[in-house]
Amino acid sequence: MKVLLRNPRREIEVEGGRTVGRLLDELDLDRESHLVMRNGTLVPGDARLDDSDVVEVRPVISGG
Repeated sequence: MKVLLRNPRREIEVEGGRTVGRLLDELDLDRESHLVMRNGTLVPGDARLDDSDVVEVRPVISGG
C-alpha cells in the first residue's frame, strides 16, 4: 500500500494488508497523535487496510 506521511512529507510503500493500529506501530507512530485517512475518510484503529489502498497519516494538531 502507498502511505503518505506528513511532517516531514514523504511517501513509502508497505507490502501487505494490516490494521491501522498495526501500521502505526510498524511506523513507530502513536495512535493518539495521528489520524489515518483512506480515500479522504478517517478510518478507526481497528480498520483493515488492503495492499492496494492509498492512505495518508497526519499528525493531530491542537491549539487553543
